[in-house]
Order: sequence, then structure tokens, then C-alpha cells
Amino acid sequence: MQTHEIDAPLDAPGAPGRSCPLHYRYRPSVFAAEAASGWHDIEVLYVVGGLYGNELALHETLRLFDAEAGTKRLLFNGDFHWFDADPALFSSLQREVLAHHALRGNVETELAAEPDPGTAAGLTSNGCGCAYPAWVGDGVVERSNRILERLRGATTPALRAELAALPMWLRADVGGARIGIVHGDAESLAGWGFAQEHLLGAAQRQRVRGWFDAAGVEVFACTHTCLPVFQALHADGPTEARWVCNNGAAGMPNFRGDGAGLLTRIATRPFTGQGRRFGTRQGELHLDAIAIETEPAEVRRRFLAQWPAGSDAHLSYFDRIVQGPDYRAAQALRTEP
Repeated sequence: MQTHEIDAPLDAPGAPGRSCPLHYRYRPSVFAAEAASGWHDIEVLYVVGGLYGNELALHETLRLFDAEAGTKRLLFNGDFHWFDADPALFSSLQREVLAHHALRGNVETELAAEPDPGTAAGLTSNGCGCAYPAWVGDGVVERSNRILERLRGATTPALRAELAALPMWLRADVGGARIGIVHGDAESLAGWGFAQEHLLGAAQRQRVRGWFDAAGVEVFACTHTCLPVFQALHADGPTEARWVCNNGAAGMPNFRGDGAGLLTRIATRPFTGQGRRFGTRQGELHLDAIAIETEPAEVRRRFLAQWPAGSDAHLSYFDRIVQGPDYRAAQALRTEP
């Protein structure tokens, strides 16, 4: 996948699948608050974004989490649905996810919303709600809108009500560090401000520093943009660098030739398993991208059972599922010049 340095404005009105509606928005200052109840003094935090309906990745994530000791929390930060178009799978996956803690991503938000008159059945005027940037082709956008439309057919009113009740963001404390957890970025549930492509631009990194200043956090943990990046942002004075930790996707490969999904682990002690793909240490805080290893042949079999050749999800995602994107782990951990 080609990378792009972007200094242009990120938010612009657009067609379904490209628009970012007002009800997706919040201010970075919302994170300048105490951690949510039960989210203080955490020793190990798993942030799992972009599960995309991959039941095998879900079960491996839970196995990894169960092996962790101490005070720990697991949070699915949106788009846990996507490829799970079979109603039985959709229901069982949602039940397992919501047995833990979750935020809603654009997928869950649009599934929960009532369709707009005059739009395709099952869609609002936002389409999939992805707010895709200009470098994503129109074919991908149109297919994503149709995937969302089909996925809505797997839901029930009760399941959609559960999704509608999920929050858009959360504040947590890991050790003494303040963590902001989002699906998209510091201003929008579907924002691309933490995309690895945008973070290549100096102007965008400066904008993100302003978000950190307003939010008063040391780390933003996010997902949504499909490729992982841990980006350091230097601050003026003695303040240590702040970090954007974007796990890319838990339910799809993130690197060429590597079939694993990724989760973000933020902890007061190092990871002792074998699946650390990259990471860093910030003071006493360990920030790591941990592999979610599954059996590739079984992942492909389950995907094809729902999305055969020629289907929208197959056209958009099957090559990535088989080969991984054109992206390397060495590109994902970044410090500023």
C-alpha cells in the first residue's frame, strides 16, 4: 500500500462513505477529565480495534488477555463487526465482545442508525461512515457502502440497540499515565488524523500536538485507518514525548507476508510472550503492538464462506487477507526528526 504525505485539511463534506457527520464529533478537551470509573490504576490495557468480524482473532485475543496477570482491562475500540454477515456469527461475536468493554466505531454507529429515506435499504446518507480520504478509490468506497448494507441484514433491533448504547471514547489510567482511547482520532469517531499517511506530514504532527495539549493525555490509542503506526510527538520543555498508538487492524494482516492481526498493549511491565511485532518504552510505560496469530487457511475458508470471489468484501480485502498490505513493521514505529 502506497503511503502519502498529506498536509491538506482532513475534514471535507463528501458522498456516502466519505462524509464525516456532525454527530461523530467531539472536542479533544473531553479527554481532560478523570479516568472512567473502573479504569484507574490499570497495569495492563489491551486496545483491540478493527476486529472486522474475525471470530478466530477474537478468540486468540481473549487467550492472550487471559494469560496476563495483575489489574488488567480489555477494550474493543470499534469496528468489531464487518465481515460477519452471517446472522448467527454476528450475534455470537457481539455477545462475546460485549461481555468485555467496547466503543463503537463507524460500522457499529451506522448499523445502529435508522436508514434515511431515499437511500439504499439499510443505509444512512453517511453510507459506511468510514469518512474515507481522497487517496482511497471510489470503488473501495462504494463496495464498503454495500458491505454495510448487507451487514445490516444480519442485525436485529435488539442488537442494534446494544450498539447504539456504546460510547465513542474513553479515558483510562495505566500506571500514572493518562490514556485517551478512540476509534478514529481526537476530534471524530471516523477521523483520519491518526492515519500513518497523515502523520508523515509535519503540519499534521503539529496539529496532533495541539490535540494532545487540549486533551492532557500522554497516549492516544486508536484504530480505524487500517495500517498500524506508533508515532512519537515531541513536546516543548521537559515533557516527554506523547504517542499515537494505532493498531491498524486486529482482524486482518497488517504487514506484507505476515498474516497476524495486531492489538495495542499499554502496560507497566513488558510483554513476556513471543508475539511482539514492534514497540517502545516511555518512562515506565511499555507500548507494544502484539500479534494476534490465527490459522491462515481457516481464516480464508471462513471469509470465503461469507464473501466468495466477486463479492464486495472479496474484491476489497481478499488480497490483503492472503498476502498482507504493502507495508512493513519498520515503517510503523516512528520518532520525529
